[in-house]
Amino acid sequence: MPITDEIKKTLSDPTPLYALAGAGDLAYEKLREVPGKVEALAADRKGTQEKAVVRLQEAQTRLVEAQAKVTETVTTLPTDLKALQEKAQVFALQQVGRAAELAVRAKEVYDELAVRGKAVVERGQSWAGDSSATEPAVVAVDADEPVEAEIVEDSGAPAAPEGARKAPRVRKSADKSAE
Repeated sequence: MPITDEIKKTLSDPTPLYALAGAGDLAYEKLREVPGKVEALAADRKGTQEKAVVRLQEAQTRLVEAQAKVTETVTTLPTDLKALQEKAQVFALQQVGRAAELAVRAKEVYDELAVRGKAVVERGQSWAGDSSATEPAVVAVDADEPVEAEIVEDSGAPAAPEGARKAPRVRKSADKSAE
């Protein structure tokens, strides 16, 4: 049953969770920089206003130039359909190449975030003092049998399906004096 094997492989791969944890860590890191940047902008309010005025003027100049260029291009459009078709094909091939480059870069970023997330998860496990949970728990599920979950009143967590291993839990110490 190759479909069952694929499902088990997909469910047991922690890489997406690591990538998510890495993305969260990166977002947290970037958000910590925001207050300093806001304070710097507030301190240099007059300089910021002057920069904004200069950028606005530059944008207006570019707009006028772009309008002139569009008008020129429209008036000088080639009437030869073969030339237009060749240009369109070249452009399409360029875009396919760019799309492939972006896909490769997206995979690289995904892998970097997964590595970062794995480090965050391992750091979190070491902070919790749980040295036995070095890898995420994997629950084996048979694709032919339906999975049922029920709420357990004492913990509020769903019960594991029959025959599945229980994942190790990280317990927080109620005694704060140990910290």
